[in-house]
Amino acid sequence: MKPTIVILAAGIGSRYGSLKQIDQVGPSGETIIDYSVFDALRAGFGKVIFVIRKSIEEEFKEALLKRWEKRADVDYVFQELEDVPAGFRVPADRLKPWGTSHAVLVAEPKVNRPFAVINADDFYGAGAFKVMADYLLQLKNEGVMYSLVGYGLSSTLSEHGSVARGVCQVDKDGRLVGIVERVHVEKTLQGIFYKDEQDRLAPLRGEETVSMNFWGFTPTFFSFARREFEAFLEANMGNPKAELYIPLVINKLVKNGQAAVKVLETREKWFGVTYREDKPRVKEELAKLVARGVYPKTLWK
Repeated sequence: MKPTIVILAAGIGSRYGSLKQIDQVGPSGETIIDYSVFDALRAGFGKVIFVIRKSIEEEFKEALLKRWEKRADVDYVFQELEDVPAGFRVPADRLKPWGTSHAVLVAEPKVNRPFAVINADDFYGAGAFKVMADYLLQLKNEGVMYSLVGYGLSSTLSEHGSVARGVCQVDKDGRLVGIVERVHVEKTLQGIFYKDEQDRLAPLRGEETVSMNFWGFTPTFFSFARREFEAFLEANMGNPKAELYIPLVINKLVKNGQAAVKVLETREKWFGVTYREDKPRVKEELAKLVARGVYPKTLWK
């Protein structure tokens, strides 16, 4: 049974300044999402599910969905603040989404097989989709051996500002030991640095494996995500900016021995549009891939 891919496209994109999920970056007007869908389908994924906000539904359908619906099994779900378990109420001052773990959770009604999760505004490379699809094809629905595509830190930084990166701790067997969130990671003339808990600059080598939110799960993940979301709500209802991210759930599962995560290797180069100023570089990188024949000039003919 072909795996499913869930694409998280509900983010507000405040640093970018617009709905970057549908910004055109390819030579024939393609978006980064177009390349993700194209790569997923040729890698062997059988279904594509988007997580979006209700407020962008019409714009999303008009700009993107029409070009895929006759070529693939495509569906979408909504991530809204009101999507909380019975017994919880959304605080009046809450504006931010509940986080990526919640975004995955809302896709549960549409998923009945091993599945991958990616960000809508990240370019992962064709090889990353292939290695993930091949891994998921060998899994059974009830398994708790998950996966993650890892990237080298130095190739995931922006030239136009700091980023946050989940630095992976990996054992000799290629299994994830944990993920440590590093904030304000930035490349300077003196090297790569992040800010520690005391707001001091600390160095990074650049060779560290980091998570760019390309995960592989079986449906067992939903029960874990639901339980952790309820615990998160109980602890954070008074914090309007708190979010539950996938790595927070994964760290707990790995630490407690409830699940394991295989870190998959890829030689692909990641790039994305964290800031508007990143767009020219993304367009340049895609043009190079088209020139090399990795992608056709027009994806959807």
